[in-house]
Amino acid sequence: MRIAFIGQKGIPAHNGGVERYVESLALNLASLGQKVLVYNRRDYLPERLREYKGVEIINKTYLPGKNLAAITHTFLAILDVLWRRVDVIHFQGIGPSLLIWLPKLLRPRLKVVATLHSFDYCNDKWSGFAKVMLRLGERLMCRYGDQVIVLTQTMQQYVREKYGRETILIPNGANLYDESGEDRIRAWGLSRGNYILSVSRIIKLKGLQYLIAAFKNIKTDKKLVIVGAGEYLSELEQLAAGDDRIIFTGNQHGRILDQLYANAHLFVQASEMEGLSISLLEAMAHKTACLASDISANTEALAGTGFTFNNRDRIDLEHKLEELLTDNPEIAAKAQAAYDRIKADFTWALVAKRILEVYQK
Repeated sequence: MRIAFIGQKGIPAHNGGVERYVESLALNLASLGQKVLVYNRRDYLPERLREYKGVEIINKTYLPGKNLAAITHTFLAILDVLWRRVDVIHFQGIGPSLLIWLPKLLRPRLKVVATLHSFDYCNDKWSGFAKVMLRLGERLMCRYGDQVIVLTQTMQQYVREKYGRETILIPNGANLYDESGEDRIRAWGLSRGNYILSVSRIIKLKGLQYLIAAFKNIKTDKKLVIVGAGEYLSELEQLAAGDDRIIFTGNQHGRILDQLYANAHLFVQASEMEGLSISLLEAMAHKTACLASDISANTEALAGTGFTFNNRDRIDLEHKLEELLTDNPEIAAKAQAAYDRIKADFTWALVAKRILEVYQK
């Protein structure tokens, strides 16, 4: 089959769940013998790749600005893909799905699949008008998508109740990691078990303000390592000021990120809202114990294989950290259980096969 991915910034992923989703899915589909096209924003990478590990990259321009970039890039990608021989277009998220009707109008027999990654209109960075447009994109996705993929049972129930639409539940995935080594993380003074870790985009909804505030009140020799970048970074750096145990590394990937996950004493995911956190799944896949806010997406992912705290509750988070930063006998058992859960149900190879079945229908 020939499959085109539209709506992501690009691959290989720098950061962001959608980009990591597309990269992992595209590479696994290519390994299954499918012809995969991914549309990149023209300046997403320092150099314009045309191919990446068997996946064709098509670079398209866009209008800059947070309200225009995604939709203009999506529009130009659609115009391009309609001239190519493809079997399926896979739209990513509700913003790009504002235009999901366009290929259906111009090439009615072309099949369109869409993934509902998250409820982006809950993010306060968007203006009131932008939130209205994102809600419209969600509605259009559910109306015009030949198939709609959701990541959690909560999402599936929401779409059923709001739009009367049946969806296909296929969660995000992760790659299993079972290696040793810590040479890439020593530059930050890190070694196995001497830090807790959080990996995410640095935006307010990720709840890092609660994590930093809670950690600063705890007496421990362990460090707090925050991996990622985003518009909320300066506020978090101010909040962390005066505590040299807190380390901001910026975006990381590859071997460095693997070692950061695998050597952490504990992974913390403090998000106020998630679709289904790839970072949480990746921590589980690295056999690292996880502490997460008790939002439905996190409790579905963990299914009892990790620890939770009350969402947005800094005091409860502080208490849970104090319990888990000691030699807690549950840490190793939960880490193994989380790894086993990923191995059974959440590997990217399994996810890709299930999505390929959706395309083939």
